[in-house]
Amino acid sequence: MTPPPLPPLPWLEPADPLPAPAQAWGPTSPAPGLLAAGGGLSVERLKQAYAQGTFPWYSQGQPLLWWCTHPRMVLQTDAFRLHRSLRKTLQHFRAHPQAEIRMDSSFDAVITACAHSPRPGQSGTWIVPEMVQAYQDLHRAGHAHSVETWIEGELVGGLYLVNLGCALFGESMFARRTDASKIALAALVAWARHHHIAWIDCQQQTEHLARLGAQPVPVEEFLAAIPAARLRPAPAWEFKPVYWDALLSSPPHSTDTD
Repeated sequence: MTPPPLPPLPWLEPADPLPAPAQAWGPTSPAPGLLAAGGGLSVERLKQAYAQGTFPWYSQGQPLLWWCTHPRMVLQTDAFRLHRSLRKTLQHFRAHPQAEIRMDSSFDAVITACAHSPRPGQSGTWIVPEMVQAYQDLHRAGHAHSVETWIEGELVGGLYLVNLGCALFGESMFARRTDASKIALAALVAWARHHHIAWIDCQQQTEHLARLGAQPVPVEEFLAAIPAARLRPAPAWEFKPVYWDALLSSPPHSTDTD
């Protein structure tokens, strides 16, 4: 027997709310995790989307697509794996007189660099020009931030993310020197730990993130954690070198041998 056709993907007008995220992994979704299309990338739309665990992801030539992946890749900040080699890199970075972590000093440069750094196995980028503009607008509204690795006055790596209160949603990273993006991620973890922030959303499962301690969790569990985190006031987006202390003094995981 031929199964009945799936209903069409909901197409949103700018004023339409996003569907409930459960529809993205239910039997009516045309693809696992795909929730809706269209609707624009206004600041309010992005805030609504992240508040319900949804994010935009599409390529040039495609319509705007909204996703809520299941399971969800999440990095618990106390589970960050500081491998031996990265620990040494961070120790050298901290000792370097002209190396520093900055936050939000060059957001536009960070997102532009991420847009020109395709992920492994991809020939293009999902950070299309309208996405760059949308997250620049979200940054100016106070809900998108950059963590930047600087060495000798040069921006050599970094990442950008979305925040709602103390809910953190990672987006993309780039590196122009070895481990420069990992340094930025480690700094974000150190900052988050200092401010008692328990998790960072990583959206999708990758081997790279898994090696750093991220794990897939049931999407229902992830969605249930967002409201309480959103209600907490966001800490100041500034990095102090003292934040490294707790991270670098923590005992290594049993598997952190490389």
